[in-house]
Amino acid sequence: MADADRESCAQALARFVMGLRWERIPPARVAQAKWLVLDTLGLCLAASTLEFGQMATRVVQGQGGAAESTVIGAGDRVPMASAALVNGMLAHGLDFDDTHEEAIVHTGCCAVTVALAAGEAAGADGRAVLEAMVAAAEVICRVGVAAVPALHEHGFHPTGLCGGFGAAAAAARLLSLGPAALVQAWGCVGSQAGGLLEFLADESWSKRLHAGWAAHSGIMAALLAREGFRGPATVFEGRFGFYRAFAGEGRYDTRRLTDGLGEHWEVARVALKPYPCAHLAHPYLDCALRLRQAHALQPEQIVEVRCRVAKAGIPLLWEPLAEKRRPRSGYGASFSLPYSLAVVLAEGRAGLREFSAERLGDGRVLALADRITYVHDPELDRARSFVGHVEIQTTSGHVFREEQIGTRGGEASPLAPEEIRAKFRANATLAVPGPQAEAIREQVEHLEEVRDLAGLAVLLRAGPMDHAGERAGADRAR
Repeated sequence: MADADRESCAQALARFVMGLRWERIPPARVAQAKWLVLDTLGLCLAASTLEFGQMATRVVQGQGGAAESTVIGAGDRVPMASAALVNGMLAHGLDFDDTHEEAIVHTGCCAVTVALAAGEAAGADGRAVLEAMVAAAEVICRVGVAAVPALHEHGFHPTGLCGGFGAAAAAARLLSLGPAALVQAWGCVGSQAGGLLEFLADESWSKRLHAGWAAHSGIMAALLAREGFRGPATVFEGRFGFYRAFAGEGRYDTRRLTDGLGEHWEVARVALKPYPCAHLAHPYLDCALRLRQAHALQPEQIVEVRCRVAKAGIPLLWEPLAEKRRPRSGYGASFSLPYSLAVVLAEGRAGLREFSAERLGDGRVLALADRITYVHDPELDRARSFVGHVEIQTTSGHVFREEQIGTRGGEASPLAPEEIRAKFRANATLAVPGPQAEAIREQVEHLEEVRDLAGLAVLLRAGPMDHAGERAGADRAR
């Protein structure tokens, strides 16, 4: 147990989470939270049309239980933990969701999905949901930055490890738990944390599960804590705690969990994605696009593309190089920097269509991918933001170079509001008609004024809406 006179990391963090009030949240963080909701819901709707999303939905439909929270894109109301499981998978499943640039954790897939699921079940208003969401996202980021880069280096997906702590924070607030109960919940989350990077070996889908399971585990831990179930207060710093288990001795700094709480906001460093692929790749894609545009480059003019990269990105985006140049699925393509760069240089864009399975056989793109390579630059290993360095050698003998520190969509270079709205519309309208997507957007952009989430939940059902606001054909045979 923790020393009687010494507050554990979890206890200090829980005081912040449960004590956070609307008036103490900077307006910029409120605005950011609403954009995060909009971005996440668009991704959930888009993914609900895909095979993996429909599989997950069928599983929770078959489990039954109390009709508490909405499964996005399906409209079924299921127990809140089940809804968070599916919605978390949907939010993260396209690899188009937000990322904290240093911790490389995704926040919306756990913070947004759990705040909405628990808020709907509890009948909470929009302001309470936003408060919970901001607190949850801050927790996820702080748990992640305390162990950079050890989690990735040990083969773990940080969102799977860290997301549950944020999920429990959101659930605890909306279920009216106290700080002591949240500490107990976090103690249980630590024992449920997981997420292996082995999906990279065969482009399988387990990474999608990591976010959903973290969201689910956070709610279940909060429900258990509400009943008095106990977890260790020293879950973070303990001798057998989270950081020693997943990061290793000497590879973490627990001060980053609590330093500057309420004054320095780690969530400010969360970036929305302009491309549907691993966020580490984004600065490289931006560099390549600028070079293509500045020099009117065509694939046949390119002799070689060389990238300077940090060690952490090599196993995720580059190796095995031959396999990365020939991804076997659209999902695998999103974790290939040779393929992503080839797409951008050949097409001048990189959207969901370019990362679809139907586009993988494009000979022009594949031939260019064979001419894209990398070199490890140790200087980049110390960077706290994503960095891109691209060098292109052409048939004319010219060598063009471009570099970028940080990503578009982050604090230093945020996406414009209309860019975020356009991304949402493009994703949401894969599942719902345009007017319905617009109604969702309107509610989200004024979420602090919403009295309860029932109206938004109805809008998140797939299919056209009738004049009474109900989904047409909701009871159709499946």
